Amino acid sequence: VSDASGCSMIALLHTGAAKFPQNLLPRARQAVCSLLRAGVLKGYSSIVSRKLASHGFGASMAAMSSFPPQRYHYFLVLDFEATCDKPQIHPQEIIEFPILKLNGRTMEIESTFHMYVQPVVHPQLTPFCTELTGIIQGMVDGQPSLQQVLERVDEWMAKEGLLDPSVKSIFVTCGDWDLKVMLPGQCQYLGLPVADYFKQWINLKKAYSFAMGSWPKNGLLDMNKGLNLQHIGRPHSGIDDCKNIANIMKTLAHRGFIFKQTSKPF
Repeated sequence: VSDASGCSMIALLHTGAAKFPQNLLPRARQAVCSLLRAGVLKGYSSIVSRKLASHGFGASMAAMSSFPPQRYHYFLVLDFEATCDKPQIHPQEIIEFPILKLNGRTMEIESTFHMYVQPVVHPQLTPFCTELTGIIQGMVDGQPSLQQVLERVDEWMAKEGLLDPSVKSIFVTCGDWDLKVMLPGQCQYLGLPVADYFKQWINLKKAYSFAMGSWPKNGLLDMNKGLNLQHIGRPHSGIDDCKNIANIMKTLAHRGFIFKQTSKPF
């Protein structure tokens, strides 16, 4: 059965997409993916993959055959950096605002939003803050205010199709601090509204503990170590932390983990 199925499928693909009825192509793709998942085409897997890729089916085939589908179309990976010192200054203000748009089917990064933010209450960064985050004064001076950045986030969300009611997306953070404490706290201080899409999220630490059975006390460093992943960039760089979160999510998804909302409704 294996040889017969494999040879007929490969022969079909060799005929070329142009010679195959267009209305049957989705069925052919689904059939091949099902056979690959079931292990029927073990000996032909690489050949079939190359043939599907040549007809533009590579990405969808890989996504369908490598891990189960997620509950969301997109994951929006977010990690703020904020003004800080020892002892802590109040109020803290967001100074780096990065978001990665992660495709829930392929777990690949599709788009990036990244801006630095001008602090207004404590406009001068402390040496401790610069040492921790790598953000120097010149990176925030003259940058947009938080209100302006939030407006640009909304524009980016619209441009990326994330405000469409039929598109399911959710933010992902390393902990609850970013969206439970930092953003609502600063918005309250400044008298700014918090968009509804910021009010539900996935705490990666909780997701990791569900998947791996242990709590990552040291956050991203422990999660990378537990999954045998190399840490990307420098710790406490917002955009680098987002890349690490995305990499951890992709690895867990490939292991069959399904991500679910962890935050409680506001």
